[in-house]
Amino acid sequence: MATFLYRIGRLAFRRRHFVALIWVALLTLAGVGAASAPAAGNSSFSIPGTEAQKAFDLLEQRFPGMSADGATARVVFKAPAGEKMTDKPNKAAVEKTVRELGHGSEVASVADPYTGHTISRDGSIAYTSVKYKVSGMELEDSSRDALKKAAQDARDAGLTVEIGGDALNAMPETGSGEVIGIAIAAVVLVITFGSLLAAGLPLLTAIIGVGIGVSAITALASPLDLGSTTSTLATMIGLAVGIDYALFIVSRYRAELAEGREREEAAGRAVGTAGSAVVFAGLTVVIALVGLSVVNIPMLTKMGIAAAGTVAIAVLIALTMIPALLGYAGRRVKPAGEKSRLLGGGRKPKNPGRPNMGTRWAAFVVRRPVAVLLLGVIGLGAAAVPAASLELGLPDDGSQPTSTTQRRAYDLLSEGFGAGFNGPLMVVVDAKDSGHPRTAFTEVSTEIKGLKDVVAVTPATPNKAGDTAIITVVPKSKPSSKSTEDLVHAIRDKGEATAAKSDAEVLVTGSTAMNIDVSQRLNDALLPYLALVVGLAFLLLIVVFRSVLVPLKAALGFLLSVLAALGAVVAVFQWGWLSGLLNVQQTGPVMSMMPIFMVGVVFGLAMDYEVFLVTRMREAYVHGEKPGQAVVTGFRHGARVVTAAAVIMIAVFSGFIGSSESMIKMIGFGLAIAVFFDAFVVRMAIVPAVLALLGRRAWWLPKWLDRMLPNVDVEGEGLRTRSTAEGTEDERELVRA
Repeated sequence: MATFLYRIGRLAFRRRHFVALIWVALLTLAGVGAASAPAAGNSSFSIPGTEAQKAFDLLEQRFPGMSADGATARVVFKAPAGEKMTDKPNKAAVEKTVRELGHGSEVASVADPYTGHTISRDGSIAYTSVKYKVSGMELEDSSRDALKKAAQDARDAGLTVEIGGDALNAMPETGSGEVIGIAIAAVVLVITFGSLLAAGLPLLTAIIGVGIGVSAITALASPLDLGSTTSTLATMIGLAVGIDYALFIVSRYRAELAEGREREEAAGRAVGTAGSAVVFAGLTVVIALVGLSVVNIPMLTKMGIAAAGTVAIAVLIALTMIPALLGYAGRRVKPAGEKSRLLGGGRKPKNPGRPNMGTRWAAFVVRRPVAVLLLGVIGLGAAAVPAASLELGLPDDGSQPTSTTQRRAYDLLSEGFGAGFNGPLMVVVDAKDSGHPRTAFTEVSTEIKGLKDVVAVTPATPNKAGDTAIITVVPKSKPSSKSTEDLVHAIRDKGEATAAKSDAEVLVTGSTAMNIDVSQRLNDALLPYLALVVGLAFLLLIVVFRSVLVPLKAALGFLLSVLAALGAVVAVFQWGWLSGLLNVQQTGPVMSMMPIFMVGVVFGLAMDYEVFLVTRMREAYVHGEKPGQAVVTGFRHGARVVTAAAVIMIAVFSGFIGSSESMIKMIGFGLAIAVFFDAFVVRMAIVPAVLALLGRRAWWLPKWLDRMLPNVDVEGEGLRTRSTAEGTEDERELVRA
């Protein structure tokens, strides 16, 4: 592989005009497609095979035109202090609003608060429910505008009006944090390379790669039903790996220049050696992201595949566009150790013979491996302790910032009717095979009324055929609470007993029940997914390192860092530690897809550092150095670059903590802290300590397995042999002359 990539690097360096033209054309094509595509909405949480989804499908058949999965909006009204919603002026304003809301072409129904009795006991708060014929993703902007206008007209009449539900789902705002993250990445690159031009190359190529990836996602958002968060997550991961992959190749290029090689040859060797590590690191990330499809949640599958596509683009750009841009840069990119004039180039170093910090740290770890190992493991173990209290759920309007109308509507409903009104349960009774449907409906209603944590149960509403009915159940607790989850399971248990007696099937659905089913599916899929991803990556790393113990150590270290990161997420988002600093306005259960998403993304990123750092060690070991010295050599060449890469990744992920959407905020924090733990504790401390303790055993591989594995030559041994052969041929030519 090293030889093949070497040729690609040299070809891209020589044919840089052609390579640059191809990438600019791809960026333009993707940009045009994105500009002409409709905006993405929020993808639904539908899951094939769950009870909630089965109930939705049944409602579509038995209640045609009901649009069970259509968008909903709850317009909540509050009377001025000292007044009631039943006062004539307030009632007139509400009735006018209800009439305005019913005029939209996409509106299926609007409930009148006065005929539907949706007024609080003290008379101060009322709400109307608006049901749309299409889902939130398909809802036109004109319908949203009409909804906002009707609410504003009621505000002008003196009422407090807020809107909840999924009809107003908006694109998440990341704020200025993303820009700050990129700015920090730029500063780190300048410090690492000592040159503005060399620092700009990884940033430029990463932005181009993300631009192509995100534009393609935007262009395909409507036909593929991609949610608004898909492009955000692809941006987050694409920026991080794009900068890192380019960083490693540019660093290796400068190291090759420092050894006296010509620029084209240096570009070829950089792509042949560091590029091999980039390919395998990228493969681990892609495996982890595409592996999310085994969970069988369409939204998560699309997010994973979209992000994996952006990572693949980042790998291709690093292998082709970076050497092309290095060709354009020429002598302005200095060899390793040299700085540009603007940043102090030409000055004599203060301590020219002193080992760099990476060398000194590795030497310390090799001398004290047991102490470093124990300290690292105990520290991560302590950080992981809160993970034992992990509670999972999915965000609702109650997790929105208090500045949003959705959150204010949620709070008003809780104030006037109780927290459970924000997440009513829809119980569907299928009595088609029952001899006495109405009796079955009554029995189900009676059974549910007897359950604890139930505030209200509406009378059964049958369809025209009279074989299916809908019963609305209002819980006492908020939608994301454990009590509401227990209530859903209790209703389903009662339904099984009813089915045995009257041949009627009872199904629980609605957004709250759907969220509970999503969480359960994610929990059930976590261990199989972990086994699949770690297993495939383990086999891949055996091929890369030609060792059994090194990949095993990499996987165990990853599990430590993920558990510690989950502990930090629980401490902040569930317990509320540092919540003010991070602007976490509502604590509660951790998003249910967080563990599995962190496993997928962080595993791929963790293997990046493992591959980049340990391949340098193996390269030194293969070329004759002792195991302890090989660890030091690997750190001398790779520690500075891996440190810079980790800081950049942390900065990019941290930029998304400023998002207005709780899911993006939590993912940004979780990934940032996981990279910190994995890069600086696991890879920089635990890995060298374990390798120092194992010695030569770290590189042990059974002979039978050695014969079976392909030789991918990540260390670039083929290039070294090629160089030696060329040198011998040159000597022969001199002798003949």
